[in-house]
Amino acid sequence: MYKAKLWDEDKWNIHSNSYNSSKYTSIFSEDKKDEQAYHEQKYGSGEKNPASDYMRKEEQKDKEESKAEGIFEHLEEEKKEKHNIEEDEIQFKAAKQIFIPFTVGGGISAIDDIRVLLNAGADKVSINTSAVKNPKLIKEAAEKFGSQCIVAAIDAKKIKNKWKVFIKGGRQATGLSAVEWAKKAERLGAGEILLTSMDKDGTKDGYDLELTKKISESVNIPIIASGGAGSLKSIEKVLKEGKADAALAASIFHYKKYSIKQVKRYLQNKGMRVRI
Repeated sequence: MYKAKLWDEDKWNIHSNSYNSSKYTSIFSEDKKDEQAYHEQKYGSGEKNPASDYMRKEEQKDKEESKAEGIFEHLEEEKKEKHNIEEDEIQFKAAKQIFIPFTVGGGISAIDDIRVLLNAGADKVSINTSAVKNPKLIKEAAEKFGSQCIVAAIDAKKIKNKWKVFIKGGRQATGLSAVEWAKKAERLGAGEILLTSMDKDGTKDGYDLELTKKISESVNIPIIASGGAGSLKSIEKVLKEGKADAALAASIFHYKKYSIKQVKRYLQNKGMRVRI
């Protein structure tokens, strides 16, 4: 997630598009030096010396190989930088268009990643896999940017009547207790928890009320319930019965089953405090 120069002017001439291989000029190996000395002793060191011709060709070959390797490395690095810059541009554009708290997640593994995202307009960052692998990242991020910026994302699945944490987009089991990890994330400094029930995600038949309530009662920071939104009633239930502080919904909005305003009006009519 970093922005960097697209060109290294010491290596690439922008105006002529010609590669400067001076930094990659190769030298003879010791074996080649010995071979050259032997041939020069036998044939002399003149311009027409076959040994000299041979060594010049070898040197040129090495130069060309180094040049090709250098260009390849340069293009690969440019490709990575272009990808990162495109991601940043998308975020900048989104931040300019909306005026609500903006949380970004995915691919965050270091403090510098978080800094770039916040500087690009995000209000908060959501961390999952990298936090599980390196819990200190939550602590360091909270200390540097404030707990209000750090959301611990937890993907939980019920295994033998216990909720376990999964990472890598739900593809890799960790064996960690979702409840205990939520408690630890709070102790480390997370300001919120984005709790996704893998069992309910995509089903549209309601949130996992039991899981949400269990974790909500285990921590003192806001819980955002995710996975299973399918009706207005399901959102009401996760906020009331599941004791979530907020509810995440996707499909019902993407496919225009409900509008955000409809959901808010519904909740307001049910006696819940909602900002319209």
